[in-house]
Amino acid sequence: MFNSDYIVGLIDGEGSFTLYVRNPKKFDSKRRVKAEPRFYVKLVAKDKKILYELKNFFGCGNVYFQKDKRKNHQNCYRYEVTNRKDLEKIIIPFFKKHRPKFPSKQKDFKLFCELFAMIKKEFHLKPEGLEKMYQLKQKMH
Repeated sequence: MFNSDYIVGLIDGEGSFTLYVRNPKKFDSKRRVKAEPRFYVKLVAKDKKILYELKNFFGCGNVYFQKDKRKNHQNCYRYEVTNRKDLEKIIIPFFKKHRPKFPSKQKDFKLFCELFAMIKKEFHLKPEGLEKMYQLKQKMH
């Protein structure tokens, strides 16, 4: 059932390439990390089987329950990859070869790759590098 076109379509509609970047002007005592890349797909609970199949396809990541207390919203499940080696060796190469179709997702993926490269060069460990990364992150969807 899973092929590259199916996965790209799923990610275009329900996926996200994102990065938490600590605001260098504010101290956030809740998080120790300064930069945290992640790839995820979120679906309603009745569709969670798809997420487990996606996990098997990529051979990395985890599926998590995500409770939603908002009115008119359903509980969800989330397939998420945060391990940097898995992002570098599996997720990024897959989506470089099988590009997202939506312009907004293409832009986020491009920025995700730029920010990921900055992490590899340890920009997030220097105040000026973290500031640059924070500003770049603001351009993501």
